[in-house]
Amino acid sequence: MRRPRLAPAALLLPLALLLAACTGTSSADTSSGGAGGSVDGKGSLTLNVGDQRGGSEAVLRAAGELDDLTYKIRWSTFTSGPPLLEAINAKAVDLGAVGNTPPVFAAGADSKISVIAASHGTANGEAILVPNDSPLKSAADLKGKSVAVAQGSSAHYQLVASLKKAGLDFDDIKAKYLQPADALAAFTGGKVDAWAVWDPYTSQILQPKKGRVLADGEGVVNGISFQVAAPGALGDEKKSAAIDDYLKRLRRAQAWVYKHPQEWAKVWAKDTGLPYEVALASVKRSNGTRVPVAVDKNVISTEQDIADTFTDLKLIPRRIDFGDFVDTRFNGGLPPSTTAPRTYPEEN
Repeated sequence: MRRPRLAPAALLLPLALLLAACTGTSSADTSSGGAGGSVDGKGSLTLNVGDQRGGSEAVLRAAGELDDLTYKIRWSTFTSGPPLLEAINAKAVDLGAVGNTPPVFAAGADSKISVIAASHGTANGEAILVPNDSPLKSAADLKGKSVAVAQGSSAHYQLVASLKKAGLDFDDIKAKYLQPADALAAFTGGKVDAWAVWDPYTSQILQPKKGRVLADGEGVVNGISFQVAAPGALGDEKKSAAIDDYLKRLRRAQAWVYKHPQEWAKVWAKDTGLPYEVALASVKRSNGTRVPVAVDKNVISTEQDIADTFTDLKLIPRRIDFGDFVDTRFNGGLPPSTTAPRTYPEEN
């Protein structure tokens, strides 16, 4: 019997920081912005935004997009998309960023959510990782093997789609539903054969050469991430205007990351506790490639494919029409998702 390996402390510490306040409940009640006032200067308005450590707040601050707000932002930190969307459904959060799969599970649970914005990037940060000494050579070799994955995450679909491409069913593997911190310990401790995950966790394994990629998401997943809002917040005229402003700021911040990858990696590393080399690798692989696109028919169609896949697997209790959970009012002049642009549109 192989003796389990201990997780290297150098790997666990940054993730402990990255996943602080990761139970899905709100983090400390921190606000940023000016002295208050709504977007029209009357009264006060606070936008409640769900985030992940080193996520939207960090990039907005780094790009200088939090300096002149006319409303306040209260940030809440989550481990991943599913618990963030639970908070939106519970009206504890107005909006937040998630990957391509959490909205599908939330819609399947009939949660009150609206997909309002999208960004497109490379999908090679989505990966199935194996230890360096693993005998597995391709996704087809995963049959009968144990794979760690966060249920309902973007990595969950990437795993399902990669297996299908390799001629396997999801039931052909032993799925171990673990959040990233626990999955990291299981992976580095030799308790699972593989780990399906996203960046920066992918880079955190690859950069120090603690594992290798068995399969990535290129050509398998749509590479889309979303901003998702509470319908109630969208129905409030002042809050909807603040959301529109927030999305424009976030797009400008994404453009800043695209043009300043090294500078962003330094900020990101400091904010999360990740080594700079890991942060930079993640920025170059996936985090710095995101560009805003319209929530269009192609996006809805590819998300419908994800929904139908999980319904067929009986992981979603009912069939949904993903278009019913989309609000396109913020599309503006954004390019269609099918162009997969690598330059940013001009933003006013």
